[in-house]
This record gives sequence, structure tokens and C-alpha cells, in this order.
Amino acid sequence: MLGIIMAGGQGSRLRPLTLTRPKPMVEVLGRPVIDFVKEAMVDAGIDEIIVTTGYRGEQLESHVNSWNNASSGSLLASVNQEATPMGTAGSVGLLRDKIQATCVVGSGDSVASFDIKRLLQQHRDSGAKVTMALWEVENPSEFGIVGLSSSKDGDVDGSLRSGYIRRFKEKPAPHEAFSNVINAGLYIIEPEVIELIPQEVKFDFSKQLFPLVLEKGWPMYAETINGVWFDVGHPKELLRAQETLLKQYDDLPFSLPEGSWVGNDGFVIAGATVDGMTTSSVISESCAIESSASVTSSLLMKGCHVGEGATIVDSILGQNVRVETGASLTNCVVGDGETISAGDSFNAALLPPPE
Repeated sequence: MLGIIMAGGQGSRLRPLTLTRPKPMVEVLGRPVIDFVKEAMVDAGIDEIIVTTGYRGEQLESHVNSWNNASSGSLLASVNQEATPMGTAGSVGLLRDKIQATCVVGSGDSVASFDIKRLLQQHRDSGAKVTMALWEVENPSEFGIVGLSSSKDGDVDGSLRSGYIRRFKEKPAPHEAFSNVINAGLYIIEPEVIELIPQEVKFDFSKQLFPLVLEKGWPMYAETINGVWFDVGHPKELLRAQETLLKQYDDLPFSLPEGSWVGNDGFVIAGATVDGMTTSSVISESCAIESSASVTSSLLMKGCHVGEGATIVDSILGQNVRVETGASLTNCVVGDGETISAGDSFNAALLPPPE
């Protein structure tokens, strides 16, 4: 079966981390975000994956090639680079000649506990042309909500967590919200739906293609997933995803890299050296934390160096960042290769600052 991962986004809200990498290559627990949906696809028996790329696609191509090397022939993975941004559906539409049967399409910039085998079974049982994974939220006003019915042509019942899709609405006001389940960014799609995507035109799944499927009267089904779901489009979400994954690790279908736990909610990946103190943080490989330094509720990507007496709190450091002796970072996001000079102190800063 074919799986397609959409990975063309720039991730502007994650800058400066995405100045040097595409959004799906931002790391959570020591590995790129895109690996989470890839792992869910492989676990479901998908043996071919095509990644649609755009911004800094060469990094994704190199990473996707590493999947082939690690799979010993059980997975065929490749990329399809967009010459110009085509939107979510438009990027998949470029692959229409390769989509000859049911396929699975997922977003490469979210962390979620998808049970794709279960979704595939629901897709077959329901007779749907599209089946969508959903996630339940407390406040749906920031998302696109989905209205479900127990029958193909029934009324929306806001209490349902699975059923036939009858309605969509983007970012509803509180009085307009007919449900609190949202599109989680993973779809099972039949080839005839792909044929509805116009060629050489920017086209979106949620705003254009799926409403068109409903207009045609084709059945669409959806089921709410359990576990976790994060769209890591903002630094705060990245840290929240890390915190949740560490706390709920035993209950989630994700593998951790080789390394060691620090307490119940911190992790040091193999190859890092920690002589200072770390709390509720992830320290990636090749990092060094010197004596009397302190790292709390933070994420340090590969190759970071934290000098003696430095303090890092609620912050994200990109690859190869140097925080020199006595420096202090609180609620900061630091891009790859930056140096924080000895004794400097920053609070709620993006480094380098936006132009």
C-alpha cells in the first residue's frame, strides 16, 4: 500500500528553528517530527512512502533516503519536490498517476498516535471514499471542526466521536461550534477522489477538496483517535509535545532513542555528556552540559554546549548552539549555530531576532 506524507511547509511560526530546516525536520525526542507519521504508516504495513517536499526539500530527501537504508528493503521511500507550492491536496494531486488504489495521506508536521490499521478497517466497513482521523479539543475556535452523523445522510450529532462526515467549518465562533472534534491531518483516500483535484492549481484538502466530496454526495467517514495529537507549529507546542510524550511514554506507540531517563520526565540521548543539572528536559546526542550549569523544561538539539554556571529554562536550542559561562536563557528559541556570550541574559527572545 502507498502512503504519502505532506512535508512542504515552511513553519514560519517556528522561526528561527526553521530558518535552516523545513518544519517536518524539527526534532522531538531526538528525531524529526516527520518520523512519527512514517512510523505509524510502517506499523500499518505500508511498504511505499512518497514524501511531498517544498521548502528546503534537499534536507528531507537526504532523511527519507536514510529510511531506505534502515529498512533493509522492506520499505521503498522517495520524495516528490514541488516546483511551486501547490497546497495540501495539490501536492498529492501531482502523484495521481501513482495512486491506483486506496492510499494513506498524512501530515508530516504533527505528532500523533495514529492507529492506521484501525482506520483502514473503518474505511472498508463504512464504504467511504475518504476516512479522516479526528482529535477532540476543548476549544475548537482555533481549528477546523467536523460534524458527524450516525448515517450517511443524517443530521449532525455533536456528541459523536465517530461516524459519517456531514459538515465542516473553519475556526467557528463559540455559538457556531456544532462539535469539538477537529481534522487531525491523516486521511485514507480512494483514487477517484484524487481525480477531483485540478491539475496545476493550488488546492487544499480541508477548504476545497473535502467539501467538494460532500457536495458530490460521496460518503466520508471519520474516527477520533486516542492518545496524543500535537500540531508542532509553535515553540510552545513543541515543548508541550515533548513533555506529554515523556510523561505518557508507557502508554504510547512510539520508540525512544537509546539513552537514559533523568527522573520521570527528562531524557538524555546517548552520546550527550551531562555534568550539570537537567530537569524535565531532553538533551540530544553530542550535547555537553558543564558542571554547575542548569537546564530546566527545555529541548536541546544535537551538538549544543552549555558552559559552567549557565542557566536555561523553558527554551529550545537548535543544533550546535553554544551557551557560554554564566549566560541565562528563559523562554527563548535559539536558531542553529548561535552563540550566547558569557554573562548574557535573554528572556522571551528569538535568537537571532526576526529581520
